[in-house]
Amino acid sequence: MLVTLRQSVALVSFATHVFSQNLNDRTLQLVRARMNANSTASWEMGTRAQTLIEIDYKRVSVYSSTYLSPTPPSSASLEPVISIARDAVNSRTNDQLVRDGSAADPCSLGVAVLLGNWTNAPGANFVPAANDQLQLILDPSRTPRSPEGAISHRTEYAQLWSDFVYMVPPFLAYYGAVTSNKTLIAESVRQIELYRDALRSGESGPEENLWKHIVMKAPDGFNDLGYWSTGMGWAASGMLRVLGTIQNSPFSKDFKDEQSQLSMWIQEIQEGMFNFLPESGLFTNYVDQPNTFTDAASSAAIAASVYRLVTLTGDGTNNIQNAEKIRNAIYENNGQTHFDPDGWLIPVTNPYNYGEEGRYSPEGQAFVLQMDNAWKEWKAAGGKSNGSCPRAKRSHMAHWNRFGPWIWLGVIMTLIEYAVRL
Repeated sequence: MLVTLRQSVALVSFATHVFSQNLNDRTLQLVRARMNANSTASWEMGTRAQTLIEIDYKRVSVYSSTYLSPTPPSSASLEPVISIARDAVNSRTNDQLVRDGSAADPCSLGVAVLLGNWTNAPGANFVPAANDQLQLILDPSRTPRSPEGAISHRTEYAQLWSDFVYMVPPFLAYYGAVTSNKTLIAESVRQIELYRDALRSGESGPEENLWKHIVMKAPDGFNDLGYWSTGMGWAASGMLRVLGTIQNSPFSKDFKDEQSQLSMWIQEIQEGMFNFLPESGLFTNYVDQPNTFTDAASSAAIAASVYRLVTLTGDGTNNIQNAEKIRNAIYENNGQTHFDPDGWLIPVTNPYNYGEEGRYSPEGQAFVLQMDNAWKEWKAAGGKSNGSCPRAKRSHMAHWNRFGPWIWLGVIMTLIEYAVRL
């Protein structure tokens, strides 16, 4: 029986959904190469190290139940990560892992430094460096705090940035896990809660769960009360790292309520962001301001957080459809739309001037790699989403294998019939 043109289009649309966009290995290699070669700022180096751990060294990733194995891997096997930590430790000129006007950003290197110590890597004194950074960030006399006790993102004055949540709490939680210090683990969650209390909009309506970028004015009056998309990507990703650190540690049972809270807070951000996801599948730089430029980097970060939360906890499956919309948009035309010939993600915010559109973003490269890796792990786990399951996905594939050729035949015959009628 000949299908109608409308039916054929619908069936092709279904087939296109089943066979979603992918990124070829060559483009992924270029994305990684650009990240590796251009991550020079403190937070870029830390994000690069974390990304490499997640993708290449899953055994020591906090998303793995084996990250606290009593037998460490050889330091040589982790050299690409250890070398980042070693260079930072050997170049430091104060108690920060990297001298920076941000109190928080150097902490993003903390996990890599602690891995250097755990694996007995040669070439640097990792323990004093990690301890110096820890004591500095925890000392209110040396790192300012808000009146409520939130650690400042800045060194010279108290100011809270959403970026902080990716930089400091994961370091505190990991340090606590590897040293069996439950107080540090608890502090990592407390700092996230203090930041949520300070940055979450709380307004009624679709903005309720969005986070402001920067609160508390600098001496010159500077802050940023806008809902910066990348900042919320940083926050959701940082909370996930703390959640993974706790869940896969011996102290998981001691922090059941905290794990539930973290999952809820991550989903708040995700769902708040998705209230403003355009048809294009990519967020704008300020999520509630459609007149700002499109930013693929923050879009990748949020999508990555969705896949990761589902595989880690099973929570947030209702957000998979939107994560897939983002991933398919970024991977459109096998990456030729949103990656330049050198593998740079486009368009992106300027990581050094967040109000401007940028040309290159090392952190954006890392977010793409994190998204791709989390997506692949989600698929390997069965690709669960709200209303779907592995069996349903296999059923879709079976239907396609059985009826796919007839669908395309129907399309061709309908188009021929239409042409003849003309």
